[in-house]
Amino acid sequence: MHVAIGLVVLVASAASLAALARRFGISEPLVLTLAGVVASYLPHVPEVHPDPEVILLGFLPPLLYTSAIRTSLVDFRANVRTIALLSVGLVLFSTFAVAAVVWWLLPVPLAVAVALGAVVAPTDAVAATGIARRIGMPRRIVTILEDESMFNDATALVTVRTAIAAAAGTVSIWKAGGDFLLAAGGGAAVGIVVAYLLAMLRRRITDPVLDTTLSFLAPFVAYLPAEGIEASGVIAVVTCGMVLGHGAPVWQSAASRIAERTNWRTIQFILESVVFLMIGLQMRAIIEGAWDSGLDHGTLIVAAVAVMLAAMLSRPLWVFPVAALSRMLGLSNADVPVSHPVVVSWAGMRGVVTLAAVLLLPADTPQLPVLKLLALVVVAGTLLLQGTSLPWLVRRLDVRGPSRAENALQKANLLHQATAAGLAELDKHITPDTPQSVIESLHDRVTWKTNAAWERLGRSESELVTPTAEYRRLRLEMLRAERETVLRVRDSGGADYEILQYVLSRLDLEESMIDRYDEAEEERVEPLAAPAAADICTHLQNAPLLREPTEPDECKECIAEGYTWVHLRMCLTCGHIACCDSSVGNHATKHYGSTGHPVMRSVEPGETWRWCYVDELLG
Repeated sequence: MHVAIGLVVLVASAASLAALARRFGISEPLVLTLAGVVASYLPHVPEVHPDPEVILLGFLPPLLYTSAIRTSLVDFRANVRTIALLSVGLVLFSTFAVAAVVWWLLPVPLAVAVALGAVVAPTDAVAATGIARRIGMPRRIVTILEDESMFNDATALVTVRTAIAAAAGTVSIWKAGGDFLLAAGGGAAVGIVVAYLLAMLRRRITDPVLDTTLSFLAPFVAYLPAEGIEASGVIAVVTCGMVLGHGAPVWQSAASRIAERTNWRTIQFILESVVFLMIGLQMRAIIEGAWDSGLDHGTLIVAAVAVMLAAMLSRPLWVFPVAALSRMLGLSNADVPVSHPVVVSWAGMRGVVTLAAVLLLPADTPQLPVLKLLALVVVAGTLLLQGTSLPWLVRRLDVRGPSRAENALQKANLLHQATAAGLAELDKHITPDTPQSVIESLHDRVTWKTNAAWERLGRSESELVTPTAEYRRLRLEMLRAERETVLRVRDSGGADYEILQYVLSRLDLEESMIDRYDEAEEERVEPLAAPAAADICTHLQNAPLLREPTEPDECKECIAEGYTWVHLRMCLTCGHIACCDSSVGNHATKHYGSTGHPVMRSVEPGETWRWCYVDELLG
């Protein structure tokens, strides 16, 4: 009973604190960790001693999987070189940088120092990308940070285990290299095999409950076989999740995808919140253990500060030279702003993997209480220093993600293409016996979403309510009245329970199809209207609506650099065609940067908008 009550309190506290942090726009990992530290000093709060197997098997695979299924395989391929340099090269560099400091300051063997270096080397996906998305970083930076933090876990855990074996005198440098290759290649192979086996099953499962249950098993089905052959379970889980996420629109039904998405977001929220709260709750016991370890207190404090600085500074010491060398060798885009490596180098917050890895250290490890303290100091210190200063740094450097106008236009354009394909398919299958009312109903339903997107773009300040938004508001009111009537019938005993459940489920299904998230978004964000004629900038006034393009159907820069563009834009000064900021190359914006030509327009089907780079106005 005491264990059950403790778990309930832990989960409830973690969820409440995380919700509070979201409410005020504060970093959730930071709030939860600090709350755990404070709670650890309160009376009657028991000490938390998590089992390493519980963290490694119960927390790590689900957290990695839920991030992996939402990761773009296309974006990963486009940035694979950068991700590899960070998730492998940077982790090893940070490992030995920290190890050198630990070996210099503490009476521990070099292998033990390397083990601690690997413990604190990997960054945390939750801490970094949570901040990145909240403050609106460029999508490429968010992708790099998220993918790096998934794959660097594998490098760190393999290095920790190798260092522990070296401390016991059971490993050579050749065996360490072979183990690393086996871990990476074997983990990826297991992940791919498991993903396609699960995909074969999911093609045959139409019940969302059964499909979601199979999804819950996926991270463990990938992790356990990989660990069984001494490969990396982390890489297996990440690879499996990315493959399944990429193929989900083909392998799963829509109902299964919705159920899986909702359930995994819930699991992710609970596990992440509990883990960071547990990190803080351990702080008191670990501080007291290190303080009473017999090590000189001055040395202990110096070591804690030095290790944290080494972990933080090793990142820019790797990122800047590698970025400069890549540009010199032509391996990366020379037009990437210097501010991007600055942001990437400072987004080095640590988290759950450091907690899991430090628990792997054997009980007979020299200075173990001190090593645990150093690991948690790095976690807490990076969350506090880097986590709180990263938003300021991004604003200071004026690092911007895609504008709201760009996002809204992409959404409208993609919905326009999908709607056009749907209507074309509708025309193919209409027969003389098809009632006109059915055709009109299908036509209205399929154009509803795309109309909402275009209406939002064209909405003026005085026209606060779009037709689609008004439809949504009125239909929700109707559904509320319909549900109340059904509930009155239920309470009076006027219908069988099965009938009532059927009718209520139909109402719930229709309500879920009305995108209330978009409605909330429209209430929070000011309109994306074209400027009024009196307020339009001179650049938009003077620019033509259209001109002869130089390359009508392609981005020459993307072809030259081996990229695939997403949307094409045309410079209205010289007719140059380039890709938008959602593409890897960002060549339209770079064309403006090199020429100063102020106005471009979309050359995508169905789009007639123009954009002024100087005044950042949509016209």
